[in-house]
Amino acid sequence: MNYRILGKTNLKISEISLGTWQVGGRWGDAFDHSNADKILNAAIDAGINFIDTADVYGDGESEKAVGRIVKARKEEIYVATKCGRQLNPHINQSYTVKALRNFVESSLKNMNLEKIDLIQLHCPPTEVLYRPEIFELFDRLKDEGKILNLGVSVEKIEEGLKAIEFDNVCSLQLIFNIFRQRPTELLFEQAKKKNIGLIARVPLASGLLTGKFTKETTFGKDDHRTFNRNGEAFDKGETFSGIDYNKGLDAVEELKKHFPDYDLPLLALKWILEFEEISCVIPGASSPQQILNNLKVEDAPALTQQQKDTIKHIYDTYIKADVHQLW
Repeated sequence: MNYRILGKTNLKISEISLGTWQVGGRWGDAFDHSNADKILNAAIDAGINFIDTADVYGDGESEKAVGRIVKARKEEIYVATKCGRQLNPHINQSYTVKALRNFVESSLKNMNLEKIDLIQLHCPPTEVLYRPEIFELFDRLKDEGKILNLGVSVEKIEEGLKAIEFDNVCSLQLIFNIFRQRPTELLFEQAKKKNIGLIARVPLASGLLTGKFTKETTFGKDDHRTFNRNGEAFDKGETFSGIDYNKGLDAVEELKKHFPDYDLPLLALKWILEFEEISCVIPGASSPQQILNNLKVEDAPALTQQQKDTIKHIYDTYIKADVHQLW
């Protein structure tokens, strides 16, 4: 396992880490703590030392599973969680210092931990990023020993650029993958300048970049890939990176044509890790085997410039017009 520094947190974290939106099982299934324990233990056994969760994953069950395993293991495991998405309606006016404090303290109870290594605002409305009192709260929580570092999970580049204007923001979590390349422009430049750790989520574009889907593939009714294709429940960009499903399949076929000997999920992860600005990537897993499959990227050869140019050309041809300026 290779390790990188998470910006000005100075935490040395595994470049392949673990996102836990799916850790309790497949999309739409009831949370399975037995399965979660197997996945989390497999990740730690493999050298993963950074786990990303949120208070809304499994309605708090994901946090409970993460906390239970972290306390049971001897290794030093860094925990990142998120707050804010419980607010209903999820609008600027719902964000208050009191509500966010309550969420942080509830997360500590869920995980039975004394402190949170990284607390992240969970894709807040853009207006929240213009409110200094929200960010000042996390300085107080740090002084109280409840958190160590603050980050922000964002949907849009502009939100990330605004968030890192606050000195206490140490990291950004953003969608970054072969089908979402705009971050490589101004955001990467500014993040590097300010020593901001970048956490890449949705690395496989909701599974499109596994290369396993076809036009006949169906998803469960409680799967966001069924009910959120047009942003009905949350930001459209979280589902298939915001691109039309059939266009995504066409782009995947092009990738397969140009990379016949490269396992597509490993190509997708390797492409992300080629960028030194990225601190880690957090693919999810609904089984221990998926953890092991993802970790094969550590032995994959570096991409050549020609291969990178090919990926850029496929993005420009099939994807860019639909997503580049939206997020």
